[in-house]
Amino acid sequence: MHQRTSLYAIAERVQGDMAWGAVLDAGTGVQSARWIAGLATSRWTAVSADPEHLAEVRSAVGAAMRPQDRLIAGNWTDPALLSGDVHDVVIADYLLGAIEGYAPYFQAGLFARLRPLVGRRLFVIGVDPYIFAEAEDDAGRLVKEIGRFRDACALLAGVLPYREFPAEWVVDRLRQAGYRLIYADRFPTGYDSDWIDRQFKDCRHLIQRVENKRLVEALVAAAATLHERAVDICGSRGGLKHGHEYVIAAEPD
Repeated sequence: MHQRTSLYAIAERVQGDMAWGAVLDAGTGVQSARWIAGLATSRWTAVSADPEHLAEVRSAVGAAMRPQDRLIAGNWTDPALLSGDVHDVVIADYLLGAIEGYAPYFQAGLFARLRPLVGRRLFVIGVDPYIFAEAEDDAGRLVKEIGRFRDACALLAGVLPYREFPAEWVVDRLRQAGYRLIYADRFPTGYDSDWIDRQFKDCRHLIQRVENKRLVEALVAAAATLHERAVDICGSRGGLKHGHEYVIAAEPD
């Protein structure tokens, strides 16, 4: 995928000389946690509804954790989660799409839920919906095909797939929730072999949960064929370009 570190660099540029202070990683993962652990913060808190994600984060940044830093398991639908806590900066890095599996249809209320926690600034990093976006070439069509296959496996396994939202939707919801926009831009993105491997690792995990054995056999074979084709095309193209990611920064009114 488009180097997430580039998006983090953009957030740092927007932050400028303003101190990071206390930072909340509202939907943590290994990449965002490593980034935040390397910032000049007074403390940071990382939240995830997935215990496995938290375990991965702890393994990745454990040595960088200070006594004041925290990893917390929780769901933003819980009104008691971090109640009364305030952070200078709150970061929602790919949180919108990810929460579908843990708090379905809660995206419309997410920014209002986070607002009491935002002392100075909120950063939203995400990706425009790409599965149904117009593809410019066969590489883009392949990205869409992989996404549709992954989501089909999820639905057959009884799991809700990610549900991404465009930047315009984010801007509208931020304003409705009482934020003032200070920065918004989108950037062309691409997908590398690591992204491809992660998608098919997820597919294999999901396929194991499908009960129909004949369907499982067909899905396993289809996954292997699509994975091989994706790796070949990605290698020959130096990546699969398709769609856009975005960085949005806002402050409470």
